[in-house]
Amino acid sequence: MGQALTDAVARRYERYFRDREPVPFEVVTRDGVTHAFGVTATAPPRFSLVIRDDVGHRALRSLDQLQVALAYLHGHLDVEGDLATALTMRRFFSDVHPIAFLARWAPALLHGRRDHDRRSISRHYDEESEFFLTFLDSRHRCYTEGVFAHDDEALEDAVTRKLDLALEAVQVGPGDRVLEVGGGWGAFAEHAARRGVRVTTVTLAAESERFLTRLFAREDLPVTVVREHFLRYTAAEPFDAIVNMGVTEHLPDYRATLRAYARLLRPGGRVYLDALAMRRKQHLSTFFKKHIYPGNSAPLLLHSYLRQVARSPFELLNLEDDRHNYFLTCRAWAQRLDARRDEIIARWGEPLYRRFRIFLWGSAAGFETGLVQAYRWSLRHAPAHPA
Repeated sequence: MGQALTDAVARRYERYFRDREPVPFEVVTRDGVTHAFGVTATAPPRFSLVIRDDVGHRALRSLDQLQVALAYLHGHLDVEGDLATALTMRRFFSDVHPIAFLARWAPALLHGRRDHDRRSISRHYDEESEFFLTFLDSRHRCYTEGVFAHDDEALEDAVTRKLDLALEAVQVGPGDRVLEVGGGWGAFAEHAARRGVRVTTVTLAAESERFLTRLFAREDLPVTVVREHFLRYTAAEPFDAIVNMGVTEHLPDYRATLRAYARLLRPGGRVYLDALAMRRKQHLSTFFKKHIYPGNSAPLLLHSYLRQVARSPFELLNLEDDRHNYFLTCRAWAQRLDARRDEIIARWGEPLYRRFRIFLWGSAAGFETGLVQAYRWSLRHAPAHPA
């Protein structure tokens, strides 16, 4: 049985690295026997896949990405060494799950897309806020990328720069009204409110609503927290600006979203946005879609988005490549998560730690290799343009 596994891995290794730079690694079987793949005197193993039991053995022998990830999640497999490098090899494992793909869309068809969005967002964001605060920046608690002056800059300073850039992009000041799409843990709303900007922040997550309501009441800041789907939200008067940090991925109907911006924004007002992106909309792994961001979320498809902007009453003012910034951010988050490992496992359990470890190190690997992109841009509402 052990020979069958090593033969399967060896065949896949030969095919996978035929046109790629080889990555040396090891597999350690249940009985402690080590099998090396691509390891030489000058190329030591970058990581070891350690099989803990029969479940881990069957998962690895399947060479199926979802089974291997679930085996790691539940402790049947371990990765010792460079996890980030191991996660750059996700395509070493197959990921063909048509039933899971269909099941992903069934709840939205049965219950309605917006109610489905609420439940899906809650699956990720309604962990205790204190868990997310173990790895987010300590100054702002921002759950999107910072903007780094250099690779060794502190995450806190990179996030402050990003928030300042957002305020500059939408050109608001004291007394102006800004709508924030997705409140998170209050990074932008607090930063803007301390400068006299009046912010309304819309969130779908109950835990986010609880955290933000307490935060802004305690700090006596001019922020209104609304728990509502953005596409359903209405206001008595238009806003001076809209800020959307990392929520475009959860609003994949670009035409409907741009119409909502136009409805909620005064003529001449600006929208600041940033998002992670991919070249194909449904190119995320089955594990990611089932266990990290379930439901309707999808990375930004830039060419499709810009096509809808061209048909909307908005003009594109600028577009910046943020891929390296997002890599640095995810790497910092992953390092902070690992530094708090024992505390996280004691308070929330090992599966949550392992799930976010795959998520954060995997995201860093995706940005570093170019599998995933990221952009930052701003729009101006110009109603004379055709809608």
